[in-house]
Amino acid sequence: MNAQQMNGQQRMLNDIEMEVTLTRHMIGKEALDDKVMTAIKQVPRDKFLPTNFRYLAYANGPAPIGLGQTISQPYMVALMTDLLNTKPGDSVLEVGTGSGYQAAILSKLVAQVYSLEILEALSDKASRRLKRLGYRNVTVQHGDGSRGWPEHAPYDGIIVTAAAPDIPHALIEQLRPGARLVIPVGLPYSYQELRVLEKTADGKIETRHILDVSFVPLVSGDGMKINDLAGLTDD
Repeated sequence: MNAQQMNGQQRMLNDIEMEVTLTRHMIGKEALDDKVMTAIKQVPRDKFLPTNFRYLAYANGPAPIGLGQTISQPYMVALMTDLLNTKPGDSVLEVGTGSGYQAAILSKLVAQVYSLEILEALSDKASRRLKRLGYRNVTVQHGDGSRGWPEHAPYDGIIVTAAAPDIPHALIEQLRPGARLVIPVGLPYSYQELRVLEKTADGKIETRHILDVSFVPLVSGDGMKINDLAGLTDD
């Protein structure tokens, strides 16, 4: 990482800390876990953006990755990762691989990341990118994330990076007792809220609202196999 990237990375970390301070009463904490912030610092966000949008890499906002999808705001990535409350030996599921950035962050914190992406072009590209950058404990598959990935369940945590109108029942079923599901819930381009669902040791479900958010909609079904990234370039 060169000096310009390092400066950008530090500004991004400072912006995340400022956002945490501003939202501390909503999120219920004064600071995010040090290990989460370390993971954010270790993953070069610019490597997960198309070349023609890398100038946005360290801004504290979402950025386009093609096919109407975005890489999430750094603060939101950090917050959702923190809320997942992972441990080093965990196996987690991500729904919505996108560019692979969130999976790369998680890979620094857990033993295994399984990630599902319904858009085949994004899935293929993210898989190649993660392998090229050395994230060996991430497995990406093209598939409908609303159905989860039962072959590797139960999971020690599930994170969803797109908004669903309701929490998919399949994901709740695939969550290990004592684990958390972090998901934005709401209608497309309308009111949405970030929720944390926790399955207690006795199998009961507890859900809490964190804060209002804005995410692209979670796509389900078989009709979104797009193989053109609309001219966006990537090395």
